[in-house]
Parts: sequence; structure tokens; C-alpha cells
Amino acid sequence: MNVFVANLHPSTRGEDLKTLFADYGNILSAKVIMDKVTGKSKRYGFVELESDEMGEKAIKELNESEFQGNTIAVKHAIKNN
Repeated sequence: MNVFVANLHPSTRGEDLKTLFADYGNILSAKVIMDKVTGKSKRYGFVELESDEMGEKAIKELNESEFQGNTIAVKHAIKNN
């Protein structure tokens, strides 16, 4: 399951997201989206978990929680086809 994470702290990196989601199952990937021009964080990212069940649990437990000083939004990622 692919999860969208928003309102990240500007210094948050993919490794930080891996640590945050580690209790929710095997993480296939975790990345923070960076602006190509400035090199700065766009303050959102994606975490892909192996299990839909654990992804649902992560969304339920982490949405509107505090992480690195910010209240984050954790939701289902929308697939572009």
C-alpha cells in the first residue's frame, strides 16, 4: 500500500519516514519529494508498505499525529494511471 504523508518538517528525509513507519510492517520505499530547482523539501512524501493491513493501521494511528514538531497528515496515496 502506498501512503501519502504531508506537512513534513523541512528537514525530514526518507530515512526519517522509514523510522516513523517501522512499527507498521515491511517498508518497500520511503521518500520525501524535493523541489528540482531549489533542492528544498516540498514537505510531503510517500511510504510504500508491503501490507495493506499495516498501511491502514499506519494511516489510522499516524494521521494528525506530531512528527518532528509538525502535525502530519497521513492518507491513502492516489494512483495516477
